[in-house]
Amino acid sequence: MPARQKTAIVPGLAASATYDPGCRRCARLADFLDAVRAEHPDYWCRPVPPFGDAEARLVIVGLAPGMHGANASGRAFTGDYAGILLYETLYRHGFASAPVSTSRDDGLMLTDCRINNAVKCLPPGNKPLPAEIDACNAYLAADLMQLPAGTAVLALGRIAHDAALRALGARRSAFPFRHGERHDVAGHALFDSYHCSRYNTNTRRLTPAMFDAVFVAIVAWLAERRSVAPAARRAAGAPTR
Repeated sequence: MPARQKTAIVPGLAASATYDPGCRRCARLADFLDAVRAEHPDYWCRPVPPFGDAEARLVIVGLAPGMHGANASGRAFTGDYAGILLYETLYRHGFASAPVSTSRDDGLMLTDCRINNAVKCLPPGNKPLPAEIDACNAYLAADLMQLPAGTAVLALGRIAHDAALRALGARRSAFPFRHGERHDVAGHALFDSYHCSRYNTNTRRLTPAMFDAVFVAIVAWLAERRSVAPAARRAAGAPTR
């Protein structure tokens, strides 16, 4: 491995509780990014920030950036194979302005949606270590703490599911991962889906119809929350607007 380098600070991306563009707390990941940057100097090769409104009512939690996808582009699921199905589905349900995400400056915008990852740095072999997932959880926890009450959190895969539970202060044993399941956690709804990875879609473990069904459930749940909130305010004698 080459000697560790300092990661340049990116204009407009300041360090915060939810994201640090210069984070190097995981030595293995920092060294790996240095090596990838040496081979691909035009790649992003630093922690990938969350994408979308911090107060969105749908938050998607993925695993980690892909080598030639988000790690290259600097935007979650952009350039990744997994992003093909994800952005098509987001667009179909009104959460994205376009069905294809090609680069950070392609003009695509998310509506009432935010995308984050359990681990913000590219891991070797797409497999972060438990200690690395734990080290990055503080950023995810700070991000999820900003959520308004009644937010839907979609976990893509078991690792994302477990990371979201920890970030929300819940016990993993109380909420087992199961595709298509909804868990009520800390005032939010945690929805589970298999990850929309190339392996899962190629093997048909996750089909487009299965993925779409999860979003249908999410949209219905969010619509119900919108109708319940004004009714609750009327019952309390408060104005609805």
